[in-house]
Amino acid sequence: MKKVLRVIGFVFGGLVVLLLFFCGYVASVGIPKYAPPITPKITVQRSEALVKRGEAIAQVQCMSCHANRDNRLTGKRLDEIPAIFGTIYSKNITQDKEKGIGRWTDGELMYFLRTSVRPDGSFVGVMPRYALMSDEDVKSVIAWLRSDRLPVQPTKEEAPEVEYSFFSKVLANTIMKPGEYPLQPILIPDSTDQVAFGKYIADGVADCYSCHSADLLDQDKLHPERSKGYYGGGIKMGSEGGKEIHTANLTFDEETGIGKKYTKAQFIQAVKMGVRPDGSILRRPMEPHPSLTDYEVGSIYEYLKTVPKLKNDIAKKNAEIGQ
Repeated sequence: MKKVLRVIGFVFGGLVVLLLFFCGYVASVGIPKYAPPITPKITVQRSEALVKRGEAIAQVQCMSCHANRDNRLTGKRLDEIPAIFGTIYSKNITQDKEKGIGRWTDGELMYFLRTSVRPDGSFVGVMPRYALMSDEDVKSVIAWLRSDRLPVQPTKEEAPEVEYSFFSKVLANTIMKPGEYPLQPILIPDSTDQVAFGKYIADGVADCYSCHSADLLDQDKLHPERSKGYYGGGIKMGSEGGKEIHTANLTFDEETGIGKKYTKAQFIQAVKMGVRPDGSILRRPMEPHPSLTDYEVGSIYEYLKTVPKLKNDIAKKNAEIGQ
C-alpha cells in the first residue's frame, strides 16, 4: 500500500511540476507568433460599387470595434469582451503607414481577414475570422479600406496596447488557433434562395452566431451550425455602464426565443433600427445595422426559422444579474 501511495505521490508531483513549467512557459511567451504567412498576390479594384458594398459590411463589422468618437478607425477599448480575457483594445486600421495598415498589401489584408494572422505572423485571437465571407465581399471591404472615406483616412492616433490575461495566453497556446486560408473560391449564394442567402448574411457577413451562441470558445468557424448552442444565445458580454448582459436567444422557440415575439417586419426593425416590438431599445453590445437591406435581414429571419429550436430563458438570466 505504501508503495502504491508513493507511486501516486510521484505521479502527482510530476504533474504539478509539468503544470508549473507550462504556466511559466505561457507567462513568458504570451500570445504565440507564427511564421510570416505566404499571402495571395492580388490587387483589388477600387470601383465605387465595390467600395459601397464594403462600406455596408464595414458598418456591421469594422466600425463597431475600431471606430473612435470621431468615427475614425483608430481603435478603442472593447468593453463588451468579458474581463476574463483581459483589457482588450482594437487596433488602428486607417491608411496610416506607421500606425495603421497603410503598408499592407491587398493580399495581406485578405489573408488577415480570413485567418486573423498579421503579415508579421502575430495572431489576433479576438479578431473575427471571416472564413465564410465570399471572396467578392472580402475584396469589397479591402476596397473600402483603401478608399477616400473619412473613417479610413490616415491618422496616427491609436488605442493603448492590449493587456491579455493569463487565461487568454493559455487559450492562445492551446485551443485558440489561427484559421486556415481557403483553397477554393467562396461565392455568394443565390439570393433568391432566402434560407441559403440568410445563412450567408448571418454567419458569413454579420457573424451573428459568434455572440448569439452558448460559448465564445466552443465555436466552429467553418461549420457554425456545429457551435455550442447555435443561435440559442446566453454568452455573457459587457454592456452599458460596465454591466453585463446575456445575448439573446434567436431560435424560434415559442417560449424563450423569437418564435412568438417577432414578426418578420418587427425583426427587420429590431436589427436595422435597434427597436424591439414594444418600443424599447436594444442594449449594447447589440447595435443597429441600418446598412443591411430589408431583404438581407428578412433572409436572416427566414434562415433562423430553420435553425433547431433551443429553450434558453435569457430574460430570466438577465434578471438574475440585474439587467
